[in-house]
Amino acid sequence: MLHHQKKITLVSLVTLAVIATASSITPVGKFKNLKILPQDIPERKLDSIMDVYSKALKVNCDFCHVPPKKDMFNIANANQEMDFSLDNDMKEKARNMMRLTIDINKKYFYTDSMVRPEYLKVVSCNTCHRGNTIPPKD
Repeated sequence: MLHHQKKITLVSLVTLAVIATASSITPVGKFKNLKILPQDIPERKLDSIMDVYSKALKVNCDFCHVPPKKDMFNIANANQEMDFSLDNDMKEKARNMMRLTIDINKKYFYTDSMVRPEYLKVVSCNTCHRGNTIPPKD
């Protein structure tokens, strides 16, 4: 009987460990409203790409993403996180620029079939923008 209880306890602990580990891993396809980048993109890859965009244009996330509404009378609302799935005009322009660079890279530089065209960096935001929100005219 004691042996049986030990087995049940062990199986329960292993099950809890598996559930805890699974819940801490970012599920594939959890992102809402991705229209250019693949739905199965790993979170680290998405963050890395967004970081490259922000550095190329020297902007913050709220340049393309809608920041949470600040309500100085509601302290709980002040700490809201940004909803990255919301669209605005700048985000649509960014998507058009993403399409442009993906098309250029795929048409003129795509030689490695192991790399998705969305991840190519031969021509990037920085190629034209060079740290400016609007590319310089020189």
